[in-house]
Amino acid sequence: MRRFKHLFSAIDMTEGPPWKKLLLFALPLLAGNLFQQLYSTVDAIMLGYFVGDYALAAVGSSIPIFFLIMVLMMGIAMGAGVMVSQYFGAKQREELSYTVGTCITLTATLGAFMMIAGPLLTRPLLTVMGTPPEILDDSVMYINILLWGVLGLGYFNILSGALRGMGDAFSPLMYLAVASILNIALNFLFIGVMDLGVMGAAIGTVVAQAFTSFLCLRRLMQMRNVFDMGIHYLRPKKRYLSQMLKLGVPNGASSVMFALAMMAVQPLANSFGPMFLAAFVIVMRVDSFVMMPNFSFSNTMTVYAGQNIGAGKLDRIEKGFKQCALMAFATALVLVAIILLFGSQIAGLFTQSEEVLAMSAQFLAALAAGYLIFSVGAVGWGAIRGAGDAITPMWASLIITLFVRVPTAYLFVYLIGEPVALAYSLLAAWSANTLLALIAYRIGKWRTKGLVKPTDGC
Repeated sequence: MRRFKHLFSAIDMTEGPPWKKLLLFALPLLAGNLFQQLYSTVDAIMLGYFVGDYALAAVGSSIPIFFLIMVLMMGIAMGAGVMVSQYFGAKQREELSYTVGTCITLTATLGAFMMIAGPLLTRPLLTVMGTPPEILDDSVMYINILLWGVLGLGYFNILSGALRGMGDAFSPLMYLAVASILNIALNFLFIGVMDLGVMGAAIGTVVAQAFTSFLCLRRLMQMRNVFDMGIHYLRPKKRYLSQMLKLGVPNGASSVMFALAMMAVQPLANSFGPMFLAAFVIVMRVDSFVMMPNFSFSNTMTVYAGQNIGAGKLDRIEKGFKQCALMAFATALVLVAIILLFGSQIAGLFTQSEEVLAMSAQFLAALAAGYLIFSVGAVGWGAIRGAGDAITPMWASLIITLFVRVPTAYLFVYLIGEPVALAYSLLAAWSANTLLALIAYRIGKWRTKGLVKPTDGC
C-alpha cells in the first residue's frame, strides 16, 4: 500500500541521479500520452470501418483549424507548467498557490470565449482552405462539437501540466487510462450502435476529456501539503497573470506558427483528393504515436529544467539534457524500426482501401528518419522552455514556418508532383528545428531566465 501511495507523490527532480529521475517521470508521462492518443486513434479506426474513408477525410481536414483555435490555451498551459515547476523547485508555497489559482481562472475565461467565437470561424476557414465539398459539413460539425466542449480539453491540459510541474506524472496517467476506456466505450455506442458517425466521435471525445479534467482537479485538491487552494487564490494577481501571459503567449505564438504552417500546406493535401486526405489522417494518427516519446521526453526535460533552475542547480540541467536526449533517440530508433518493418500492417488497421493503404505506407516510410532527428531537438527545446525562455522557441518557429516548412512543401510538390513530397517538407522542417534547438541550447541564454530566486540550492 505504501509503495502504491508513493507512485502518487510528487517527484523532486533536484536530487538524485538525473537519468533515474528523468526516466521515473518520463515513463508514466509516455504511458499517459499513449492513452491520450487512443482518443483520436479509436475514432479514426471506427470511422474508417463503420462509416468510410470520407469520414476519415472530414476529421483530417479539420485538425489544422481546431489546433489553431486551441493554441493560445495550450500556450498558457505550457507557461503555467513552467511557473509551477520553478516555484515547486524553489519551495515557494504562496507563489505556487497563486500560480495554480490563476491558471484555473484564466482557462475558464479563455474557454468561454472559444466556445462562443470558435464556431463562427470554422466554416469560413475550411472553405478558404479548399476543403472538398463532400466532406465540408462533417468537418464543420466535428470541430464545432469539440469547441463546445473545449473546457474539458483546456482544463485537462492546464491541470495535468500543473500536476506534472509538481513532479506528479502518475496521476494524469491513471486518469487518462480511465478516460480512454470511457472514450472507447462511447465510440462503440455512438458510432457502432447509434450510427452517429463523425458527430458520435466528437461527442465521445468531449465527454472523456471532461471526465479526465474532473479527476485532475480532484487530485489537485488533495495536494494541500504542497500548495493551498481557495477562492483567495482564484482571484488573479497582476504579477502572476502577467508572468503567465509572458510565458504563455510566446509559447502560444510558437504553436500558432505550427498551426498556420499546417493550414498553409492543407490546400496541397486537399488537392490530392479525399483518398489522400484519408491516408493523411492515418499517417497523422501513426505519427502521433511515434512522436509521443519525443514530446514526452521534451516535457520531462521542461519539468526537470524548471525544478532545477528554481533550485539554482544549473549543473544538473547540463547532465540531464545529455541523458534525456540519449533516451529519446534510443526510443525513436526502436519506433522507426517498427515503422519500416510493419508500416503497411499498421496502416491496415484503419482502412480496407488498397489505394489509401499504399499511400499511407509510402508516407510513413518517407518520414521514418525524421523521427530520429526530431528527438534530440525536442529535448533541447524542452530544457530551454523549462528554464523560462519562451521567446527563443517562438522565433525559431517563425523561421521554420516562413523559410522551411511552407516553402519546401510547395517547392517539393511542384517538383515531384506526388503526395510524398509533403513528407519531404516535414523532414526539412524537423531538421531545421533540431539544428536551431542545439544552437540555442549551446549559446545558453536560457541559463539567465529563471523566474525565482531559490531559497536553497547550490
